Amino acid sequence: MPSRPPLTVLLASPRGFCAGVDRAIQIVERAIEKHGAPVYVRHEIVHNRHVVDRLKAMGAVFVEELSECPTDRPVVFSAHGVPKAVPAEARARKMIYLDATCPLVSKVHVEAERHYAAGREILLIGHEGHPEVVGTMGQLPQGAVALIETVADAQAFQPRDPANVAFVTQTTLSVDDTAEIVEALRTRFPAIAAPHKEDICYATTNRQEAVKAIAARAEVLLVIGSANSSNSVRLAEVGRRAGARAYLIDDAGSLDPAWLAGVSTVGVTAGASAPEVLVEGLIDRLGQAFAVTVEEIDTARETVTFKLPRALAG
Repeated sequence: MPSRPPLTVLLASPRGFCAGVDRAIQIVERAIEKHGAPVYVRHEIVHNRHVVDRLKAMGAVFVEELSECPTDRPVVFSAHGVPKAVPAEARARKMIYLDATCPLVSKVHVEAERHYAAGREILLIGHEGHPEVVGTMGQLPQGAVALIETVADAQAFQPRDPANVAFVTQTTLSVDDTAEIVEALRTRFPAIAAPHKEDICYATTNRQEAVKAIAARAEVLLVIGSANSSNSVRLAEVGRRAGARAYLIDDAGSLDPAWLAGVSTVGVTAGASAPEVLVEGLIDRLGQAFAVTVEEIDTARETVTFKLPRALAG
């Protein structure tokens, strides 16, 4: 049997689940424990197929709208947040509902409402159609929030009063891309009101920094995450920008061995909604073809945790 070629795996840390994802998944699990199956979940609880499939097997039923839910079963709102109209509809229908919105997304909602109350015109930096963007814009009356996706959008936007503008951002954006958009806005509107602290969440920032630390040394970067996961897609983009050939894969089964032909160093990370078991599976798969040496590159320590809703705590 021919010997396996050596492969160094640079394993990014932090990677995988963040505190908001962990909390959202626990909310669904605890709701099923407390109320029995089925428990309905409006939208994918987090953007990861493996997580969703596991919760389905436990008794979660995923729907897109409340109209698909019966009134006699609990419903959980996803980690991405929902427009205000959604809990209002649940209350009107006398439904039991649990809000799994990430507290860092809720913070953006509060900021947007504060700016609106102060009479400012609000810009939201984000991706059109993403559930988090839909939820944030849905905190305020239609037309109160303008979406900015690119530097070109920032340069083209015409406010009613250039001296009375504020911005908030989606939490899962590219740190570098967002910085360019913010710079364009500050150049045009020096008085623009900014978040007290960056809206891009600690986990998104940390995972992007970890990718930068390994991408410079890795010929190929493998990012485990689903294609509809904004933070996972951004990790692959950050890796490419840092010089690695980056691929977004659902799991080890999505790996194309041709990507690794002649490669001696590969970087591995996982998006904030991807479970660690998928990372372990990928390293096992690499070990079948290569003599693998794993080197963990630790760029930050994460100690953040979020409490469960009172209805499920304890």
